[in-house]
Amino acid sequence: MNPFKRILVPVDGSETSKRALEAAIQLARAMDGQIRVMHAIDQMMYVSGYEATVDLLGTARTWAREALDEAMATVKAAGVACDSLLIDELGPRLGESVAQAARDWRADLIVLGTHGRRGVNRLLLGSGAEQIIRLAPSPVMVIRPTDLA
Repeated sequence: MNPFKRILVPVDGSETSKRALEAAIQLARAMDGQIRVMHAIDQMMYVSGYEATVDLLGTARTWAREALDEAMATVKAAGVACDSLLIDELGPRLGESVAQAARDWRADLIVLGTHGRRGVNRLLLGSGAEQIIRLAPSPVMVIRPTDLA
């Protein structure tokens, strides 16, 4: 039995996200698994009372689809089965969105990149990876930036 057949990979287009995707591809190949790449648009885009001269949500959706398309192309080029999920409605925070996506898809593993923020930066900005780890219904593999590895 292969323990990691269904691998969920949250992507945001960052270098650490790309490193996480490469790690997931290696695992999927070894385990004859499949990958679902996902992106959840930050709910801060919906802060009430904020007026912008640009369509922030439309821009965020376009950027998210580009990140998902790039990730899908990478996975397909590696010969691994994959699909994608975009979560763009107002609602749960990032960690909750990823945890729910993992539950809904019955993911065996979540592979994600972290930006490696520490100290005050982590306290001020929060840690998406930490939130995902706390809420995840399945094991989580965290890939750190190359300068911290």
